[in-house]
Amino acid sequence: MIDYQTAYQQATGHPAPANAVNLTSLFNAIAADQDLPPRGQQSVDAGFTAHTLSDSQENPAVYRYYQWVLANCLAAHPVRELTAQLVGTAFVSANVFQTNLPQPITLNPWQVAAMATIPLMATKAVILENNGVFVWLHHRHPTWPLIDQAGNNFNAAYCQLLPQLVARGLTVTYLGDLDSPGIQIADRVQGLLPQVAADDLFALQAPQQVVEWLTLYGEGKTDARRTRQVPVQTPLLREELRVIHTLGNFVEQEQLITAYEAKIEQWLRE
Repeated sequence: MIDYQTAYQQATGHPAPANAVNLTSLFNAIAADQDLPPRGQQSVDAGFTAHTLSDSQENPAVYRYYQWVLANCLAAHPVRELTAQLVGTAFVSANVFQTNLPQPITLNPWQVAAMATIPLMATKAVILENNGVFVWLHHRHPTWPLIDQAGNNFNAAYCQLLPQLVARGLTVTYLGDLDSPGIQIADRVQGLLPQVAADDLFALQAPQQVVEWLTLYGEGKTDARRTRQVPVQTPLLREELRVIHTLGNFVEQEQLITAYEAKIEQWLRE
């Protein structure tokens, strides 16, 4: 078993970051050629924020250490991770449209009009803000009806198909990051679906649930940029943002996978 921290210090002359030990299990999994979730999930599972292992500015010391170990200790072991890089101009869903194509399916803008005649295989679906969370939940629950919001990617196909699906009778609910940008994205989704009551659209992350998750999972997650007051139109979401701002912490979707699994399963059965 490689002592990654010692190897890093001996080779670079710099001590490993104080929390570098958090990555040891991940490195061991890579060395064992195990299949991994998307990188954001790997990062949160190791105790960091979702972008730590993919954005050099999020936590530079940890990012440098992670990249050095991959290049110098694990070069013979390609990282076997599910990708969160989905097409940015498409609508991505799983188990919503009735088709014999492998799931999930990706629909480009030229396919939108024709989808109005394709039967639906679900009556309910969960919209997920984060690409990686969508991919990971689909991997773990391949029959669940899921829709990928892809963060701020409100592309033409998405903005046309989502209201169309709701008009056809699909019941939807939404789950996203509990931070200022995440609440703004949720607000835009509500704007696309004015016919859906906020209490229904955000049934799985109602204000009382947000308080609970912030209390259980938000400790140590402080960032003024991610907990600031921002313009939000939906009263329910303004209430949630007020809690996030007051507590001064945030929660990322990747932290809530286990909680999501229980809540989504129950919601789909109701």
